[in-house]
Amino acid sequence: MRRDVSAHLTIEVTSAATLALAVTVVPGHGAEESLRITLDGVPVSPEEVTDSDGTRLHVVRADPGRLVVDYAARVHGRHEDAVTPSPTTADLLRFLRPSRYAESDSLGPTAGAEFAGLAGTDLLAAVSSWVGTRLQYVPGSSQPTDGAVQTLLARRGVCRDYAHLVVGLLRALDVPARLAAVYAPGLDPMDFHAVAEAFVDGAWHVVDATTLAPRSTLVRIAAGRDAADTAFLSVYDGTATLADLEVAAVADDLPDDDVHRLVRLG
Repeated sequence: MRRDVSAHLTIEVTSAATLALAVTVVPGHGAEESLRITLDGVPVSPEEVTDSDGTRLHVVRADPGRLVVDYAARVHGRHEDAVTPSPTTADLLRFLRPSRYAESDSLGPTAGAEFAGLAGTDLLAAVSSWVGTRLQYVPGSSQPTDGAVQTLLARRGVCRDYAHLVVGLLRALDVPARLAAVYAPGLDPMDFHAVAEAFVDGAWHVVDATTLAPRSTLVRIAAGRDAADTAFLSVYDGTATLADLEVAAVADDLPDDDVHRLVRLG
C-alpha cells in the first residue's frame, strides 16, 4: 500500500512565541518526506525533538509575522511492517490512569454495566460499536475543553470526542488505552483525524468508533494520553492564531474495515 499525505498551515504570530508542531509521520515507515517552514517568506530551521511516545515535534521560535508550514510524505507498506517499540510497564500503567480528557474513574460504572465479561477483540469491537451508536458525529458540536464524560452526556462530538470516550471506557476496564493523531486516507471531510489505541494481545490496536476511514490506511502522527499530548499545534510564551489549515491523505487502496479485526498502526 502506498499513501501520500500532506499538511499546509498558515499561522499568524502576533507576539513572539514558541510553537511546537506535530504534523510529521512517526519514524519507522521509511517515508519520503519534505518539511518547509517560512516566516514572512524567509526559511526557518526548526528544532526536531521526539517525545516519550515517539511523536516527532518541530519546535520554532517565531517573531511576529506569518508562519507557513508545508509538509508532504509518501509512505510505502502497511503499518504492520513498521517497527514500533514495545511499551514498558511504566508506559502501560500511565495509559491505565484517568487523564484530562479521558476520565476513566468517572466512567467505571458505565463501562462495567455495558461490557462485563468481555475481553480482547470482543471487547474492542463492543466498545467501538457502542460508542459509534451512542454518539452523533456533528462538526463544531464540542468545545476544546470537553472530555469523555461531557461527550457521553451530550451524545455528540467529533473524532477526538469519540476517541476520548473509547479511551476512558477501556481504561475503566483495566485495558491500557491512548489517543493517536493520524492522517486518514478516505476521510471526508479531510482533516487531521483522532483514533483510540488499546493494548491487547501484546500490541497496540486501533479502535475508531467513527468508522470514517479504513483503519489499515491510517498513518500515525502522534500518540499520548489524550488530546493534550497530540495537538498538531501548541503555542507557548506568546500568541499565535491558526489562519488556514489544509490536510490531504490518499491511498492506492481503500480496503473494507471490520471492527472485529485487530488492526495496528506503525
